[in-house]
Amino acid sequence: MRSRGPSQIWSDNATNFVGTKNELLELKRLYISHNHIDSVHKFCMADSIDWKFIPPRSQHFGGIWEAAVKTAKHHFCRAIGSCVLNFEELRTLVCHIASIINTRPLLPLSEDPADLDVLTPAHFLIGGPSSSFVEPDVTHLQFNRLDGWQRVAHLQQLFWSRWREEYLTLLQKRSKWRTPKPGLCVNDLVLVNDENLPPLRWQLAMITELIVGNDGVARVAILRTATGEISRAANKLCLLPIKDSVESPCLSTGGECLATQLKQKERPRH
Repeated sequence: MRSRGPSQIWSDNATNFVGTKNELLELKRLYISHNHIDSVHKFCMADSIDWKFIPPRSQHFGGIWEAAVKTAKHHFCRAIGSCVLNFEELRTLVCHIASIINTRPLLPLSEDPADLDVLTPAHFLIGGPSSSFVEPDVTHLQFNRLDGWQRVAHLQQLFWSRWREEYLTLLQKRSKWRTPKPGLCVNDLVLVNDENLPPLRWQLAMITELIVGNDGVARVAILRTATGEISRAANKLCLLPIKDSVESPCLSTGGECLATQLKQKERPRH
């Protein structure tokens, strides 16, 4: 069955997005004309998209995607440095970087403990996870000795190693233990921190057993992966961002997170 596209698209009010919407409206007029309606109506008009905009010059309304853009720009500049790329190389590298960012796991697709499939941002864009061929590691080679494709692969692998390390560190971030917090549980789907994975590859595993120490804290877990069972220390495991129940009620800026605000609104007033 053909996967459906998004029903709504939210973006900032930049001129490129507004122009894109106008061009799509022109295409829509073409598709509904009598010359094309018989051949393309069922295919193109069945998945009509309602495009919505945030207010102009209000990028903070799109904080989620703006944060991802900021991180991508930061590591892109660090990876490319002073390298000079032609247009085709630059476009190919940007496409690779977009695929890397859109493959990050968000949450499990099902409640079946035997299912290791996860939802990624790519599911909302192309209907499924991104994939690519595993390229040989060329980061140890001199950049000026590489050809065009190897230069792109070299920069892609540098971006992957730096962005992936920061993303996993963000998932493992914990506030100071002032009160007991829930930890890993059996049947939790986790990311395994493996430094040797190539770009666009995430090692997903299901926790089948926790090894508890004398103090009652589980620091080692037995995991089931797609290739077999392994054991890893708890500090090498990352709960998926949607499944992570560790929250910080107060932000560093002095505000409060949305979950805390909702809880306070639900409290009865006397």
